Amino acid sequence: MCGIIGYIGTKQTQNILTAGLKKLEYRGYDSVGIAVHDGESVHVRKTEGRLSDLDSQVKESPVAGTVGIGHTRWATHGRPSNENSHPHTDSQKEFAVVHNGIIENYLQIKKDLIEKGYKFQSETDSEVISHLFSDLFDGNMVSTIQKVVRELEGAYALGIVSQYEPEKLYAVRQDSPLIIGAGEEENLISSDIPAVLEYTRDVYILNDGEMAVITPEEVTLLGVDSGNSIQREIFKVNWDMEQAEKNGYDHFMLKEIFEQPKALEKTMTGRLNKEAKQVEFEELNWTHEQIKNWNKISIVACGTAYHAGLIGKHVIEELTRIPVEVEVASEFRYRNPIIDEKTLVIVVSQSGETADTLAALRQSQHLGAHVLAITNVVGSSIAREADEVILTMAGPEIAVASTKAYTTQVLSFYLLGIYLSEAKGTLNDEFKEQLVEAITAIPEKIEEILEHTKGIQWYGESIKDADSVFFLGRGADHAVSLEGSLKLKEISYIHSEAYAAGELKHGTLALIEEGTPVVALMTQEAVSEKMLGNIKEVKARGAQVLGIAVEGDMKIWDYVDETCFIPAAFSILTPLLTVIPLQLIAYYTSLALGNDVDKPRNLAKSVTVE
Repeated sequence: MCGIIGYIGTKQTQNILTAGLKKLEYRGYDSVGIAVHDGESVHVRKTEGRLSDLDSQVKESPVAGTVGIGHTRWATHGRPSNENSHPHTDSQKEFAVVHNGIIENYLQIKKDLIEKGYKFQSETDSEVISHLFSDLFDGNMVSTIQKVVRELEGAYALGIVSQYEPEKLYAVRQDSPLIIGAGEEENLISSDIPAVLEYTRDVYILNDGEMAVITPEEVTLLGVDSGNSIQREIFKVNWDMEQAEKNGYDHFMLKEIFEQPKALEKTMTGRLNKEAKQVEFEELNWTHEQIKNWNKISIVACGTAYHAGLIGKHVIEELTRIPVEVEVASEFRYRNPIIDEKTLVIVVSQSGETADTLAALRQSQHLGAHVLAITNVVGSSIAREADEVILTMAGPEIAVASTKAYTTQVLSFYLLGIYLSEAKGTLNDEFKEQLVEAITAIPEKIEEILEHTKGIQWYGESIKDADSVFFLGRGADHAVSLEGSLKLKEISYIHSEAYAAGELKHGTLALIEEGTPVVALMTQEAVSEKMLGNIKEVKARGAQVLGIAVEGDMKIWDYVDETCFIPAAFSILTPLLTVIPLQLIAYYTSLALGNDVDKPRNLAKSVTVE
């Protein structure tokens, strides 16, 4: 989950590396560092803390040179410290390495190297790599890289500079993301595209088991095992820098919340035919017979994407009558799931690089299932390995707490549900047309919510000193409440839990006391009376209740302390609306507490390790 940047060209590297790390800091911000070769030797500047701490260091002691690597760290092995920061070098500073991933067998490698006399400065798994280069160097960097990676078990994306070949930059990938930006008389490596956009829109996407030898004029791709040259088409990035900048908003998260109407419209484009009032997926080459053959759907994801999958279960089962299971990828991959060629597996990941979800994809294909990916990143590992892909059109999402990626994933499930229902023949034409028309109105309804945020801001500020906050809902509202609770705990650090409201009497009521904040979602018409009874139960124990209901449903009014109304919509579609005030509550609570909204402690954006 760390961020890697590398540059080789004609310009001074120091500022290019630090600017690139600023674009990657969402991937980890426990420590940061750069290594630059000045033509004679490698110079390292690194420190615990944020990029601003490194900026101060390099201003006092700048490093000259036109080739270098940089790293921003999310700590896994070893606490955040100067010593554990990357880049790591060997004892003679002949090799400098940055690493994203986890080396699973590092303890044995470290033991063997210590027995040979190598001295370690850090607690990290990554430092073994730089010492391995020193131990295995045979005079040729390509063959040495091949020897080094044969020793490594686990996941890694590596950027390497060497005293022996200072005119070249090297990159290697295995189960961690890495791209190469191809410029004019300059080339870059990075964990993610935003860091290279200032210099080029032409990108090579490295696959697992590939390496790159990079000079200012040329990028040579090689198979790590074979050493054979690989031909690869350039991927053209079609979104601009503005999408990865704040554009006047105080935080990326707030910007991304307000971008949701546009992101949803883009995700609909080309898929939702407003005139014919039907869903069309050109990217899905499924026959009706193939769809009818699937007797089960398994949705596999992590975190926020898992919560989107819970909404997907409600939607697909309601519209198609196909049974749907939803599983956390880290659990799915370590059991023996009951799936086969009659199962459609849907994997969901914003980045397309989530390690557990990628492993679940591969396991599902091995068991004979057909795999559909819902992801935001074209060219990602999950997008490339799935049988089919639905790309969400959210654009780059920088804040660690996901917002627009979530809503575009949820929208994708609505569109997919309608699409599958046509093959299954489970929806009558009139209802399908009404549903399609109602979906097209969702972006405008979200804009209505975003035009009236003062009450939501007040509520977020009012709960900042709470010890615990509870979210309640039934049916699809419960699935949304899980996401609301996650958002709050992610960025405010307040203990928060979401419960199926019908479970209150099975233990949860013991946690409610005088003044406890409770957010109660009541938008599902079929269970609204039951939900109202649950609200009365928590009020009777002294809870301070914020009710979220559909505009015009006034029966909630007399039983809650505050009310937030969402625009009227079909009950099946309200999850796309109710999540907006929950995102804003989390944002304003975190802001009131003085937290770093975009970079919550201990978290990173893309979970590319187990």
